[in-house]
Amino acid sequence: MSVALTNGFYVLFPLVIIYLCTTYPALDKIGMIIICYGVGLVLGNINILPPEILSSQERLSEVCVALSLPLLLFSLDLKQWVHLAGKTILSMVFATISISIASCLGFLFINGLVKESWKLVGMAVAVYTGGTPNLAAIKTALQVDPTVFITFHTYDIVISLFCVIFFITIAQRVFNRFLPRFEIPHKTGQGTGKADDLHSEGIQSYQGMLNTPTLMGLSGALVLSALIVGGAVGISSLFPRDYGTSMTILLITSMGIGCSFIPAIRNIEKTFQLGMYIIMVFCLVVSSMSSFSQLTHLNTPILIYVGFSVFGSLFLHALFCKLFKIDTDTFIITSASAICSPPFVPVVAAALRNKAVLLSGLTTGIIGYAIGNYLGITMAYIVKSLG
Repeated sequence: MSVALTNGFYVLFPLVIIYLCTTYPALDKIGMIIICYGVGLVLGNINILPPEILSSQERLSEVCVALSLPLLLFSLDLKQWVHLAGKTILSMVFATISISIASCLGFLFINGLVKESWKLVGMAVAVYTGGTPNLAAIKTALQVDPTVFITFHTYDIVISLFCVIFFITIAQRVFNRFLPRFEIPHKTGQGTGKADDLHSEGIQSYQGMLNTPTLMGLSGALVLSALIVGGAVGISSLFPRDYGTSMTILLITSMGIGCSFIPAIRNIEKTFQLGMYIIMVFCLVVSSMSSFSQLTHLNTPILIYVGFSVFGSLFLHALFCKLFKIDTDTFIITSASAICSPPFVPVVAAALRNKAVLLSGLTTGIIGYAIGNYLGITMAYIVKSLG
C-alpha cells in the first residue's frame, strides 16, 4: 500500500462511514468517530501501511486540525458562550489543581523505582495541563533521559486514547448520574435550554452537502479556512519557536471566531459538518499511528504513574465539579482539553452532541498550552526539593 494510496484512503473513507451510518441506524448509534478510531486501529496493526508513512501521517494530522478549527467555529454563537465562560474557567482551574495533586501523589509510589522520577512530575503536569508541545519542551528543559521520555510518551498516547474513547462513548451517561446536566442560557422566544437545541449535527445533517449551491459555499469556506491557517502560521513564525504551536492555534481560533461575527460567513450551510468530516480524517490518521507492538516491553512503574496521573486527576476533577455544581458537559470538555489536548476537543464536543462547549474546550486548551511549561517546571523542582 503506497503512501499516496494510504492518504487517499484517509481522505475518502469517511464518505463510506457516513453512507453506512445513513443506511444502517445501528452503526449510527455506535458513532462515526468511534468507527473511525476502530478502523484506524485495525489499519495500523495489520502491517499493510508503508514503512515511510509516519512523516506523512504527522503532516496530514496537523493539516486536518488546522483546517477544521475555523470551519467548526464559523457557525459559532459567541454571545451564547459568554454565559458559559465563568464555570468553564473554574473547571479548568480544578483540572489543573487535580493533575498537580495526582502527579505528586503518584511520585510517592514510584520514587526510587525510576531514575530522576521527579522529572516525571514535570512531564505529567505539563502534558495534562497543555499538550504534547509542552511535553517536548519539558524534556529539553529538565534534560529528561530519551528512553524515559519515549516510554512516558508511548504510555501517554495509549492511555489518552482510552480516555478519548471513554469521553465519546459512556462518559456523559456516567457523570450525568452525579453532576448537573448541561443547560444553555435561554434566549427570548428561542430554545428550551437543553443542549440538543444547539446541536443538530446528527447523521442526517450531512445530507445535501454535495448539492451545487451548498458545495460552492463550502468551497469558499474551505479556501477561507486555508487562508486563516496560512496567515496564522506566517504570524506565529515571528515568535520564538517554543511558542509556535500554541500561538498558531490561538491565532486560528481567534480568526475563526472573528469570522463568525460576519453574517455572510456564519450563514454558510454545513461548515460545521465539513469541519467534522476533516476531524474524522484526523481520527483515522491518529488511530492508525498506534501500534500495539510498542507495549510488548512494559516499564511497569512508568505505566502505573501515567495511569494514576490521568485517572487520579480525572477523579479529583469530578469531585471538585460535584462540590461546585459544574455540569457534566463542561467537566468532560475541559477534562478532554487538558488530558487529550485541544485537537480532540471537536471530537468530544460532537460526541456530546453539544456544539456550545466547543469554544470552552478550545479556550481552556490554549490557556493550558500557555501555562503548561511554567507549571510543569515549577512542580518538578518543588517535588525535587521536597523529595
